[in-house]
Amino acid sequence: MLNRSGYFTALLTSVLFCSPLCAEEVSIKQGTLALNANLQRVDEQPVNGRVALITHGTLAHNGMEIISTLQGLLADEELPSLAINLSLGLDNRHDMYDCTTPHNHKHTDAVSEINLWLEWLKNQGADEVVLIGHSRGGNQTAWYSNLHPKAAIAQVLVAPATWSESDASENYKQRYGQSLQSVLSQAEKMKPDDMMETTNFIYCADAQVTAGSFVDYYKPDSRFNTPTLLQQTALPSLVIIGSADKTVSNLPEAMAKVDNVNIESLLIEDADHYFRDLYADEIVEGIIEFLDQL
Repeated sequence: MLNRSGYFTALLTSVLFCSPLCAEEVSIKQGTLALNANLQRVDEQPVNGRVALITHGTLAHNGMEIISTLQGLLADEELPSLAINLSLGLDNRHDMYDCTTPHNHKHTDAVSEINLWLEWLKNQGADEVVLIGHSRGGNQTAWYSNLHPKAAIAQVLVAPATWSESDASENYKQRYGQSLQSVLSQAEKMKPDDMMETTNFIYCADAQVTAGSFVDYYKPDSRFNTPTLLQQTALPSLVIIGSADKTVSNLPEAMAKVDNVNIESLLIEDADHYFRDLYADEIVEGIIEFLDQL
């Protein structure tokens, strides 16, 4: 009988569709938080062998177009996948993060959550996990793989985030008309759990955010720059670039400076940051060709 008062590990919460593909929401616990993900099976087969683990971008979710489209197309190629929702500090989170909700999460939280889901997949029988991340999720995926270099067999980073201290400061100034360093200095003087009121944070103007969260997202760290993370990785990695991407417009130049035989780049002409419509097909074609070489 279903226990309606809580979540089981890997609780099946809904069946979306099941023929010839089968997708379902599953849940695991991290402390007091329920984490959820969309498991895309192929022909209702068990989760074993090779499986992709997909991480979304900034304040987003696993139901956004690029993620759901990739899951369907990968299943067409007989590659099952698990698209996770990062909790962002919220219990059983779905949909885009509401900017009016106080922020108490960190960029680096994704590392532990990716690890939990990867362990869940392995417990289901997945012995070859391919990490896939989009945008900030691409950076978080690369950050995870650097800390856990043997956890997966490969990674695919779709329009992964780039970073420099000067760019971060300039972008914050342009978006919000104030100095990033002044807000960061204020946050660093506070206790991590102290709430900063009406603070401009990521894409959210006049947000409530803990000082610890602000520092984690904005304190200079070269690891925010995905090409830096890729310089020394031994993990086979594919970086997918959209030629019309204005969100990480410097990615082609940044990747050109990466000298590592384990890294491949795929430029998709005219694709923007979200690779809509047929550009998603090109992503999946690139992923399958890349994995066939392993």
